Amino acid sequence: MAEDFDPQAIFDALELHLLGSHPTLTGQQLAEQIGIPLELARARWRSLGFTAVGDDVVAFTELDLQALRLTQKMHDLGLIDPDDEAALIRTLGRSFARLAEWQITMLARSVDPSQLDGVEGLVDLMDEVTPVIEGVQNYIWRRHTLSAASRLLLAPPVEEGVSEEVPTAIGFADIVGYTRQTRSLTQGELASLVEHFEALAQTIITGHNGRIIKTIGDEILFAADSAADAAAIALDLVEEHVEDEDFPQLRVGVAWGPVLHRLGDVFGPTVNIASRLTSIARPGRVLIDKELAEAIEGDERFKLRRMRRTSVKGYRRLEPWALRRPLDEGDLPPVAAVLHERGQDILRVVDELQARAERPTPPEPLD
Repeated sequence: MAEDFDPQAIFDALELHLLGSHPTLTGQQLAEQIGIPLELARARWRSLGFTAVGDDVVAFTELDLQALRLTQKMHDLGLIDPDDEAALIRTLGRSFARLAEWQITMLARSVDPSQLDGVEGLVDLMDEVTPVIEGVQNYIWRRHTLSAASRLLLAPPVEEGVSEEVPTAIGFADIVGYTRQTRSLTQGELASLVEHFEALAQTIITGHNGRIIKTIGDEILFAADSAADAAAIALDLVEEHVEDEDFPQLRVGVAWGPVLHRLGDVFGPTVNIASRLTSIARPGRVLIDKELAEAIEGDERFKLRRMRRTSVKGYRRLEPWALRRPLDEGDLPPVAAVLHERGQDILRVVDELQARAERPTPPEPLD
């Protein structure tokens, strides 16, 4: 029964199951057997996001020793650039920490301790679950590795003297009124909103050969190697709310230009411009930069309209372009189109007034 479970006994059983043995080594012994300075071993451990332990504390297993040996072998083979080593280890640590947190939470919700035969029953369950999870994770890694390799190997060659930054479309999709919604939704409703948003957004983005770089709260950062694909993604994202009321209304900004790809993330002015465009886009609208507008100019699937230059953080004269679909004859008569446009303007004003009302009032100046 659940009351018979001893938390320490459960932890000890999981430790033995996941690591193969209980700790028998100190950090000092670990470093000595690998043949690396203790400071380096300590730095790698902390970069993975694990809690620091004393050098003389018995906290490591043979599996830790094997993992550290493999890491050092990758370094010796030249697979890890010394300048990138710490960043790579941090990225691995953060990624797997989030994955493990989600997996153990999911397991805790789905397992009824009263249905297990004590700690032994839990271990039997883990013996079945762990190989499945490891197999799926290994497959996903292999598939994503192949995908990343295809982008690297099949990309057009970089001309001599040209920056190694790869021209890419970068877009941000931001939920409109997210802060206001979080105040009125329960945690379950909010979780459903975010899950629905992320699931459908991923379907739309990958459906046009794009990829999600990361999610940032109420925002998704995506990339595409084709300007036309990025434009199609942006329009599909903002139009999904019309088809599905459960999908949140979005504002999207997309920019095209050189991007530095590093450890699964993206950096550079193109990323910054896409973010700024998103911040000034109206609800349900897409704004793109001049470079993306020029890249898709003439494509009959899109309609472009140059907007007034605007000043945003870091860019005094940013030139946004509105991206829409061309209206087919009979879709909207001229008067209806104007009314629709004005209605969107009213919604934008209401949203901006609401956001302004939610900002803290600045303190009065002192006499």
